[in-house]
Amino acid sequence: MNILIVINDAPYGSEKAYNALRIALSLQKEHDDVDVHIFLLADGVGCAIPGQKTPNGFYNIERMLKAVIKKNGKVKACGGCSEARGIAGLEFIEGVELSNMKEFAQWIVEATNVLTF
Repeated sequence: MNILIVINDAPYGSEKAYNALRIALSLQKEHDDVDVHIFLLADGVGCAIPGQKTPNGFYNIERMLKAVIKKNGKVKACGGCSEARGIAGLEFIEGVELSNMKEFAQWIVEATNVLTF
């Protein structure tokens, strides 16, 4: 089974990215037969910026993304969305790939389920 999770929101300000990554990590933990793919779209591309510093006890999107990647999750960030936000030239978290609408469309076609946050 292949689950595609689309994150549209910035890493902080709402809990959408946090909840998306919570379900991604739960899927990876509880279901060995599930492949998790995450596509960062619109303001969601901000989730891929390294060096996030959050207060103690507060969730950290960077650490959560790294955990998904460590468990063989695939993460891609929209290149056009990154350009629009002026972050296309920045280095992303290790394991996050810059992508495009063609690859996003392919992931949608290949997915068993698509979740959007």
